[in-house]
Amino acid sequence: MNDWKVIVSVATYNERENIERLVAAIRKAVADIHVLVIDDGSPDGTGDWCEQFQQGHDWFHHIQRGSKQGLGTATICGMQYAVEQGYDLWIGMDADFSHPPEKLPAMIQAIGERGRPIADVVIGSRYCPGGGVTGWPLTRRIMSRGVNLYARILMGLSPRDCSGAFRCCRTDLLEKLDFSAIQSTGYSFFEEFLWHLKRLGARIVEVPIIFVDREYGHSKLNRQEAFQSLWMMFKLGIRNWLRLG
Repeated sequence: MNDWKVIVSVATYNERENIERLVAAIRKAVADIHVLVIDDGSPDGTGDWCEQFQQGHDWFHHIQRGSKQGLGTATICGMQYAVEQGYDLWIGMDADFSHPPEKLPAMIQAIGERGRPIADVVIGSRYCPGGGVTGWPLTRRIMSRGVNLYARILMGLSPRDCSGAFRCCRTDLLEKLDFSAIQSTGYSFFEEFLWHLKRLGARIVEVPIIFVDREYGHSKLNRQEAFQSLWMMFKLGIRNWLRLG
């Protein structure tokens, strides 16, 4: 689409119930897209399926990391793979169908034409006009809105959806990013990533999506990771307000 060479990276841990259907849905949405699955040693056989499927599908790639190392590091692994292998665009999405594959064309389109891009980063956004969430209780909706307001005010971020993991990014921007400076390994990675991109002058736009809570498997977020994420955002916010690097 628009002549971009695109790869989608999906971080997995115990997603055997979803991964086969997801890969098929991604390729249905964008026929020539490549897919990278980064599996952290899932005991349910996710990695085994990837190893078998990789044979005979040159557009499918698999990295087996062997142990659970965190969503942030898996996302960085996907970004670095995209840069090293010469892709133009990297897209990150969840494995549980909460991010609709049918929105991939719109996200790629929002980057603009190759040679004349109009954006550097596109966020599949729950909170811009036209976006939304289904399947969440009121308490989780309030918490998510609060986290995003917290990030926007404290960290000086402009997107309405700072915590969403459904993102498309130009790899020539990723080449400028110092990944070693990113401290987050869990869910605060996504806010910290935007915080660093803001300092690179990235042009960020949002495309509305309807976020659907997972049908199969279980959420990986726990209370400890939630508090760690809020603390990391607080520290970055202090640096933002004090105008530190």
